[in-house]
Amino acid sequence: MKASIKKRLQSDMLVKFIIIFIMILLIVIMFPHGESIESEVTIGSIWLHEDLIASTTFEVLKDPQIYEYEKKQVANHIQPVFLTDYTIESIYLDSLKKYTAFISNILSQNNYDRKNDTFLSNASFNTFSLFAHKQKFLPSVNLTSVRELMDVIQKFVIKVYQRGMLNVSYNDIAKDSITLRNGKFEKVIPKSYFLDRPSLNNFVKTDLALIIGNNPDFIEAVEEYISNFIKPNLIYSRQLTDIAIQNAKDKIPANIGIVNENERIVAKHDRITPEIKQKIESYRIAKAETTEYWGTYSQNLGKFLQVIIVFMPLIIYVKLFRRNIYTDNSKILLICLVILFISFLTYIINHLEVSLPVEYLVVVPVASMLLTILFDSRLGFYGTIVIALIAGALRGNDYAFSLMNIMTGALAAYTVRDIKNRTQIFRSFLFIVLGYGLSIISFGFERFDSLKLMSSGFVLAVSNALICPFLAYGLIILIERTFKITTDLTLLELGDLNNPVLKEFARLAPGTFNHSMHLGTLAETAAEAIGANPILARVGALYHDIGKTHDPGIFVENQIDSPNVHEHLAPERSAKLIMAHTKRGIEMGKNFGLPKEILDFIPMHHGTMVISFFYEKAKEIYGENNVDINDYRYHGPKPNTKETAIVMLADSCESVIRTLSEVDIQKIENVIKNLVNSRIDDGQLDDSPLTLNDINKIRESFLNILVGFQHKRIRYPNQEELESTKKEE
Repeated sequence: MKASIKKRLQSDMLVKFIIIFIMILLIVIMFPHGESIESEVTIGSIWLHEDLIASTTFEVLKDPQIYEYEKKQVANHIQPVFLTDYTIESIYLDSLKKYTAFISNILSQNNYDRKNDTFLSNASFNTFSLFAHKQKFLPSVNLTSVRELMDVIQKFVIKVYQRGMLNVSYNDIAKDSITLRNGKFEKVIPKSYFLDRPSLNNFVKTDLALIIGNNPDFIEAVEEYISNFIKPNLIYSRQLTDIAIQNAKDKIPANIGIVNENERIVAKHDRITPEIKQKIESYRIAKAETTEYWGTYSQNLGKFLQVIIVFMPLIIYVKLFRRNIYTDNSKILLICLVILFISFLTYIINHLEVSLPVEYLVVVPVASMLLTILFDSRLGFYGTIVIALIAGALRGNDYAFSLMNIMTGALAAYTVRDIKNRTQIFRSFLFIVLGYGLSIISFGFERFDSLKLMSSGFVLAVSNALICPFLAYGLIILIERTFKITTDLTLLELGDLNNPVLKEFARLAPGTFNHSMHLGTLAETAAEAIGANPILARVGALYHDIGKTHDPGIFVENQIDSPNVHEHLAPERSAKLIMAHTKRGIEMGKNFGLPKEILDFIPMHHGTMVISFFYEKAKEIYGENNVDINDYRYHGPKPNTKETAIVMLADSCESVIRTLSEVDIQKIENVIKNLVNSRIDDGQLDDSPLTLNDINKIRESFLNILVGFQHKRIRYPNQEELESTKKEE
């Protein structure tokens, strides 16, 4: 049940329609929003339309990159904003006065016990007690000198607050000055005028040393004591700084002028200058802003129809000439995903606000290589045209961009059209560079581009050429495993005779393997003659009989010195043993991980044919009326592709021709003709797409190859002696 549902979804027309509709809808969403899609203008090109007259008054906007640069420059001139916190000065000065009075009172008491005083045990006074203690630093100090010291400290703290202390260090402030805001007033002052924590320590050492002496321990104690009463009173405000920066940006005008209604923007045959281009772009935006709902709706409908028009040739081509793709929704989905990948990449790059020509980073050649390797070169070329046109449309109908990618993508597809191994993907690098290089030179000269701009484009194009092979290589592996698609690369790997499966095949069933090798040559040559896939035909022929490795001795081609086991078996038993090799072959193929395209060759190379030798033998033994022909008929299915049909015809022709005792071209030709006709008469080719013209070409191809297989050789001198048993000396 699940299998039937899956098969129905695989080819259902509604599913196909939904996939294509969603893809087109997503592409339309990625179109430039709100802008007229008449045509893309490039600096240096000629305006070939009629005079462009403004239908409404509009502002000429600055180039977005210039506008952003100006805003960035003005933001760099905004100093960080600081606010004065007067409460900090008030609180800590009040605390200092109280502590000064308290200490003076303690020192005036003759019976003062420091150890039992809980108030002075506070960390703030443990330090000060070091220098306040008479025996430590001031052996000759009296009460009056201590009070004078406390007065000096108090005045110093007041001086610090009057100067101001920052809550961030100088190193954390990028500018040389700060903005000090006081209510509605603000003033820009050099940051060095104020103190930060490191400069405060230096200020204490230099300023107080003049008053209290140069005793390092004494100064350190005073410094630590003072630090308890000095806290930053100039507080940095990130919010006000950001507001100031934004206000400065908002004051930068976004326009460089105004075009009035009915004023000419550009005349026919005028060359597009940077100023004219900016006027045209601004006019497009202005038209979009004045467009009402129905105008927006009609514009989106136009975009949708434009994408459909671009896709229509590809859809028609796939439907008429690539039915195997058209009937497989998973392959339709894959093609749509490749197109969406390039479209989304174009959309992202369009929104990068950089001065470099980043459009050269749109990797259209990746899509060209993917479609060519996954399907064929014709689909790769058609897909390249569609993808390049879509990418150009997403850039505002950029003709030059589309043409450049059509040429480069076609060259990339050309490099992988006859790919023999995965590393061959990397030879496309030079062709991609060539395609982009020629485009850059041709359009650059036409538009009078500067050498710097052309050089930047070439550097990015080389980067594109480097990225494409690696990206294609990785995506091929991912796609093969995700969508279960068998590419020619996979087939080439399976056809390598060093493949462990084929090496085991040659060891266990050498006769059958030799037959498969000859069959591969026949099938490959015939497939080339009729335009089928020669690699698929050859690899399918190599694996078509792997089921015979299960019990190779029951097949005559492997019975070299052993007797034929079928001489002692009933014909129906022999027929079952022979027919079983297709079922076992499918099971073995699945265990080996062979793709479905190769597995199909195992049952289809026999179709529903009758094992005539044992059928005729059964009729002789049991009588014709007592034998059911279906007991001697393979279970199928019949060949449904050109490649499987070729292998069916080649299998029977190669087997019969091998039994001929002498080389006779006419006999070989008659055998081929009769065997092919018998398969046609038996209806074995009814499901295959072979035409009569194809069959004629296949017969001619078979004849040339099989005659070569049976070629004559001159006997060696004394060959009888070589063929005889050598006597022992």
